[in-house]
Amino acid sequence: MIKQLFSASWKVTAISVLAVSLAACGNSTAKPASKSNYPDKALSIIAPSGAGGGWDMTARTIAKVLTETKAVDKPVSVENKPGGGGTVFMAEYATKDIKDNYKLFVSSPPILINHLKKEGNTPYGYNDTTPLAQLTKDYGAVAVAANSKYKDLKSLLDDMKADPTKLTVAGGSAPGSMDHLVSILPAFKYGIDPKKVKYVSYDGGGEAVTALLGGNADVLGTDASSLDQYVKAGKIRILAVAAPARLGGSLKDVPTMKEQGVDAEFLIWRGFFGPKDMSADAKKYWEDTIKKMVDSDAWKKEMQANSWQTDYKKADDFKAFLSQQETQLKDMLTALGMQK
Repeated sequence: MIKQLFSASWKVTAISVLAVSLAACGNSTAKPASKSNYPDKALSIIAPSGAGGGWDMTARTIAKVLTETKAVDKPVSVENKPGGGGTVFMAEYATKDIKDNYKLFVSSPPILINHLKKEGNTPYGYNDTTPLAQLTKDYGAVAVAANSKYKDLKSLLDDMKADPTKLTVAGGSAPGSMDHLVSILPAFKYGIDPKKVKYVSYDGGGEAVTALLGGNADVLGTDASSLDQYVKAGKIRILAVAAPARLGGSLKDVPTMKEQGVDAEFLIWRGFFGPKDMSADAKKYWEDTIKKMVDSDAWKKEMQANSWQTDYKKADDFKAFLSQQETQLKDMLTALGMQK
């Protein structure tokens, strides 16, 4: 009897287990997690300046490589939003576009400087964004028109020291921002009161170069790589680069500031950012996509063509670096009396 009951019980249990197993297979709650469909529409990359400057060139290079390599299968456009060395764009982006995963932008040290400086500052900084990656590194440069009488940095600084108001210095960003700091840093190191140097700001490097070539400015301070095309065309002469060593390409013969007795360096990075409240899947998508982009032959080709140097940092490392450079820039602005 016990044997028969045990046999019957075993059959019932086996049938029950089989029924539960079959039910589980058909249960909709057991489906694996769905894959994100981001991006599912066109994307835009913002250059917070006019055409022709470093931000514009970087944004267009990113869009070009992403499209050519098919790293992104949706249309990627570039928009220019000039004004205040990036402050006009940041005021809108940090308040109205904080969840727009389809609007990305490029920036460089001005996103830190504009938040730290005394004049024309902005309450918005990198903490109001999602830093996605550092892409390149560049260095500051001081240039004049090809027909200028100045052939070296020292002769320029000697004249500037004799009368700081005699020369007009142009830059593609607002007073107290990156181009301004690049322009006046060698003067400051040479014993010239930076507050007496006449600086005129333009919306982007392209407009600043136009002012220089048109005789509306005597000197230009900006990032070295954005001047590469004008050097090749014989339109300008770079007097010095604020780098630890000479650069390559068409700028290989340009001496550093240190070579000319001016102890000044200015590292300019360029990076890629998203909105502050970017979704986790969108952030992961861009981290993976950007890494593939910088490893591609197409990206390396663009780096060489533009005399840029890749200096890739992933999102977390980039954010940590921004915190460190913010401290360094605050110290520099304090030394120049330009901190807020």
